[in-house]
Amino acid sequence: MELRQLRYFVRTVELGSISRAAGELGMVQSALSQQISRLEGELSARLLQRSARGVLPTEAGAAFFREAQLTLRHAEQAMRAAQQARLSGTVSVGLAPTTAAVLAMPFLRAMRERYPDVRLHMVEALSGHLSTMLNARQLDLAVLFSTQVGRRWSVLPLLEEKLLLIQARRHLPPGRSLPTRPVTTRALAALPLILPTHSHGLRATIDAACLRARATLQLVVEIDSLAMLMDAVDVGIGATVQPGAAVGRFADAATRFHLAPLADRQARRLNAVCSLSNDELSPAALAARIVLADTARALVAGGQWPGAELVTG
Repeated sequence: MELRQLRYFVRTVELGSISRAAGELGMVQSALSQQISRLEGELSARLLQRSARGVLPTEAGAAFFREAQLTLRHAEQAMRAAQQARLSGTVSVGLAPTTAAVLAMPFLRAMRERYPDVRLHMVEALSGHLSTMLNARQLDLAVLFSTQVGRRWSVLPLLEEKLLLIQARRHLPPGRSLPTRPVTTRALAALPLILPTHSHGLRATIDAACLRARATLQLVVEIDSLAMLMDAVDVGIGATVQPGAAVGRFADAATRFHLAPLADRQARRLNAVCSLSNDELSPAALAARIVLADTARALVAGGQWPGAELVTG
């Protein structure tokens, strides 16, 4: 016995006509009659009484009709439950502090909206530490700045960030004009700077720009905490060089800070979504990876990720 046979029988009884039921079901009348006859044969009972006016259920047919309706309702409920089943599981995601400043909250909101039963484990750490965690399979995926990754990793280049000179507007000396053009490395070297230490990948990019320009930076303090570094800039201890995402946690960033790109075209940072290989990721992790990439692209397209450009091709 098949569900389609139950549907054929129920609709025939409801319409009281094999010809009308066949037309509604998109079948020829002989094929529908054959299916009902086969059903009667399986049950060893006559289900329909045929007459010139149409068909009526027999006593056995009436009893079978009620149960068949109930079975079809249960089958429909089962199909809806399967179709509406929510993806579940736990996914661990790593973001560097600058990336987290602009991407973390939009990503969390998007995941809550699309997959409310997926539990996220969010890790904020330096890119190098995230890479180590990914290699140790302590993370499912992460946004990293180097694509020198494990052989079995999946890597999706996502966006490129310009490095920017960031200064607190209210602490600039009176009369000093804000740069309207890209800042040369030599001009950068004339400013008191707050930068991360050499353990930070960003520092290596800045140092490389200085070597190309044969310039020496004026460091007033080295800070590896993004929150502390930006607080130091905000209170006027010095300027910094960071991607635009560094000001992501400041709602009034546009009026609080002045951002100017560096003139050195190589002073950029690639962001890539790196994960374990597809066959090692759970369905929840695969879904989270798509949401993470989609969210980042939407932020860039909407102008909410300063200095970022999508990687094409």
